[in-house]
Amino acid sequence: MTQPQHQESLDTLQAIRSLMERSSRFISLSGLSGVSAGICALIGAGVAGVYLGRFDGQELNYDNFYELERWGIKASTFMFLDATLVLIFAVLSAIYFTTRKAKQKGLKVWDAVTRRLILSLAVPLLAGGVFIMALLYHGIIGLVAPCTLLFYGLGLVNASKYTLDDVRQLGYAQIVLGLITCFNVGYGLESWAFGFGFLHIAYGFYMYYKYERS
Repeated sequence: MTQPQHQESLDTLQAIRSLMERSSRFISLSGLSGVSAGICALIGAGVAGVYLGRFDGQELNYDNFYELERWGIKASTFMFLDATLVLIFAVLSAIYFTTRKAKQKGLKVWDAVTRRLILSLAVPLLAGGVFIMALLYHGIIGLVAPCTLLFYGLGLVNASKYTLDDVRQLGYAQIVLGLITCFNVGYGLESWAFGFGFLHIAYGFYMYYKYERS
């Protein structure tokens, strides 16, 4: 086989591989969405830390969490609003950067692969959400933060088969961090900030330089 023929065969194989990957995996996931989600999480954790007095060295007593009130807002209400705003801004930024990347590559954002990805991610997250509601119902506040990390990590691992393999490694890191925090509940906020904040930012930059920078 001559050199031009060999190169043509390699190009054909590469095109076939790319087509198969596009049809079976969601490859439009942007690293910048991870960075933006991490920044949102750090801002939310910082605001929560100020509200709870963590930067003043105050320890969080979960026994009277529902009675805690600052700035005229109950702690439970404040934390719910804080987490909701973080989630909204993180999801919006993920949609923006992912859609932008898909348009740049001429790919569809919403197709059968996207639906399978979302479903795989949603099942552990929904189960985790119900479990966390049960924890709140029974007043087991200390396990809420580690369980968000744990179930989020399980969701990433479950969904990774429909997207880039690197997502699985982030999922494993979240699971390990969540399990460790289950035995150190006094550092729930710090672990939450590290998992959803710093790990997301590090992962996002890694993905950006690996897949998008060129």
